[in-house]
Amino acid sequence: MGIKFEKVTHSFKNPDGKGCFIAMQDIDLTIDGKSEFVAVCGHTGSGKSTLIQHMNALLFPTSGTLEIFDRVIKKKRNRKLNEIRKRVGLVFQFPEYQLFDETVLKDVMFGPINFGLKKEEAKEKAINALKMVGFEENLYEQSPFKLSGGQMKKASIAGILALEPDIIVLDEPTRGLDPKSSLEVMELFDDIHKKYDKTIVVITHDMDIVAKYAKRVVVLNDGKKVYDGKKEDLFIDPNFNTFHLDYPSSMKLVMDLKNKLNLDINTNLFTLEELIAELERI
Repeated sequence: MGIKFEKVTHSFKNPDGKGCFIAMQDIDLTIDGKSEFVAVCGHTGSGKSTLIQHMNALLFPTSGTLEIFDRVIKKKRNRKLNEIRKRVGLVFQFPEYQLFDETVLKDVMFGPINFGLKKEEAKEKAINALKMVGFEENLYEQSPFKLSGGQMKKASIAGILALEPDIIVLDEPTRGLDPKSSLEVMELFDDIHKKYDKTIVVITHDMDIVAKYAKRVVVLNDGKKVYDGKKEDLFIDPNFNTFHLDYPSSMKLVMDLKNKLNLDINTNLFTLEELIAELERI
């Protein structure tokens, strides 16, 4: 087992100190420790970030039970949390939250060294991770704070990959990237998922990413889980319009064709290949 939520609720104290804001309520959710590609979706304020910060024990349940690789997460001061955070790597939406060392290479080496590897072994893992994300070798000794936004994103991803986690959690991994870099990042994680049997959990507002890569989708709405299932079933769910989500570009194109040309066509399509096959059918 990987991650298991049982009736997990998390609340924050209001800024004025009076009462609490419930960010996540009664969540039941299981994420397998390998082979899953899960998209977590929902409108702003739905509880997505709160959910994923529980996945590597950055936040702790206010109530309910959370298990991460068979360890029950109860207390903030737990010596075993570092091992959990090695097995569940979280890539933040804003890379500057993860970058802090004087050079890119040292920054990516920090995690492996912190988990007990010798300097040379940590350096090898860091270089391998930087190569995986296509980071330019001539920038290894550059300060991470002098990089472009796209380069910072790649460096922060490399820092997590160097730890070789079982589950990789991505918070809006393509935000701030140009289309080419966005495609490269998502293809990288899809390749890691397929080659190494890793579980990928991605928070995204981009339904094209959901359509192309996700196998399973979890939807949050006002802190509650309102959908958990196959992506193929999501867009035909009778409650879809209440989820505050958009359709993928492929589906919007097919819907437009159906309405304008009065075609008898399946609109639940996710790829160009599926669209071409459907058009050939009619």
